[in-house]
Amino acid sequence: MTEETLAERASRALAQRTGRRSFLGKLGAGVVAAVGGSFVGVALRPERAEAYHICGHTFTTDSCPHPYYPRSRVDRYGYPLHPQHGYPVDDKGDIYTSRTQRRRKMCEEVVPAKYPHVRQAAQGGGWSRCCNGRIRTIYDCCAYTNTRINGDGAVTGYCYKGKKVFCIGYRDTNIRC
Repeated sequence: MTEETLAERASRALAQRTGRRSFLGKLGAGVVAAVGGSFVGVALRPERAEAYHICGHTFTTDSCPHPYYPRSRVDRYGYPLHPQHGYPVDDKGDIYTSRTQRRRKMCEEVVPAKYPHVRQAAQGGGWSRCCNGRIRTIYDCCAYTNTRINGDGAVTGYCYKGKKVFCIGYRDTNIRC
């Protein structure tokens, strides 16, 4: 039997505990942290980079304003839904049962009302992930803005016509995954 070096044993132990993708992610974050210092290392920590408020979403764009913020679940038209039960809710989070209740579209109506610097907000493109056994569509709320809801610089994301991502929302489907 040949003697393994300490580095070889450590590499083998790490490979047995992690998948290739997570190993490469940790390795890459480590290299960037070594080059950029501890500030960059903190910014790249998985718990910092993933938005745990919406299953299937990564990066740091925050949720759109919603009665159940930060869980900004909407229907196919952009109106708010209860995040767990899926029934329609009004702007206060109460069950929507009457047209006398105020119920606005989150991206198109609530965002511009709450953030006056955001012009012409509209639901943009999105992507889908498997969350809790169902397909979840996460969408970008796009507007003419240079900052996101969390104060960071706005990015193009799935927006078009010069708009950038201001915040995100999601819609659960009935499709199993």
